[in-house]
Amino acid sequence: MRDVTWICVAVILLVSKVWSLDPGIQNVTFNLGSDANLTCSGKSWNETLFVIWTIQLKHRTCKITWKDGVQDKDNCSDGKPLGNKSKAQFYLSIPNFSTEDVGIYKCESVFSGGNKNDAFNVTITVPPVTSAWLEHKVKKMVAVCKAERGRPAANISWSLQGIAPFVTTHHDSDGFISVASHLELTKGVDAENLTCVIRHPYWKQDRILAPELREGYFPWLLILIGVVVLIVLVGLVFLAHKKIMTLRSCKQSEISFSKSPPTEDVEEVEPYASYVQRENSIYN
Repeated sequence: MRDVTWICVAVILLVSKVWSLDPGIQNVTFNLGSDANLTCSGKSWNETLFVIWTIQLKHRTCKITWKDGVQDKDNCSDGKPLGNKSKAQFYLSIPNFSTEDVGIYKCESVFSGGNKNDAFNVTITVPPVTSAWLEHKVKKMVAVCKAERGRPAANISWSLQGIAPFVTTHHDSDGFISVASHLELTKGVDAENLTCVIRHPYWKQDRILAPELREGYFPWLLILIGVVVLIVLVGLVFLAHKKIMTLRSCKQSEISFSKSPPTEDVEEVEPYASYVQRENSIYN
């Protein structure tokens, strides 16, 4: 009798390959860290004859099968068990959902009276890291609001109307998205009451941030500029002092040379002295 049952299962699977169209893919998303469940056919376990889950992840493809009332095969080996709900319906359990579980999940089930194919495009929702601050740029004050490494991208808006912000979006290689909004504040704008609003599907409520000057950002910039200017001035003063000392040394050398007394020619003085000595000896 069991052989006949499995023959029927094989026939149904073959017929389903020929008759069934490509099933429409259902888009499903789960929050990071949540426990996810995917229900396949909706049939109870006592009606189900065979279940095959084919899971296409980013770096590999694996299968989990169920037959004869037990989980028969699992080459995924990543903690995705098959279970049943209170209504005795089969489901695939994905505990502590992470980015490694994102992929295409296909389920093929055979039950008494037919079969069913289901496909799920499973994605993840990850909250972004938020921040906001004020900064000076070329005589202008700029308010910055960021939502980094979220999935999907966050939406940023400002409480100040009438000024179009400059928005940049960066897609990381691992699928995360960072959004930054820059708002140039004109003269007369009250920056103290300025806020940015960040919306994301992960949150039940929006995040509201008030940008402020980063602590130590502006003073340290002034200190750095002052140190550079001081070093330049000290260098100029040193070079000027060295140049002045060199000029003074050269001038003193010239003065000393011009004031030195002339030296008598020894060859001219000695003959005259000998002549006077001879004259004196004659008279004596």
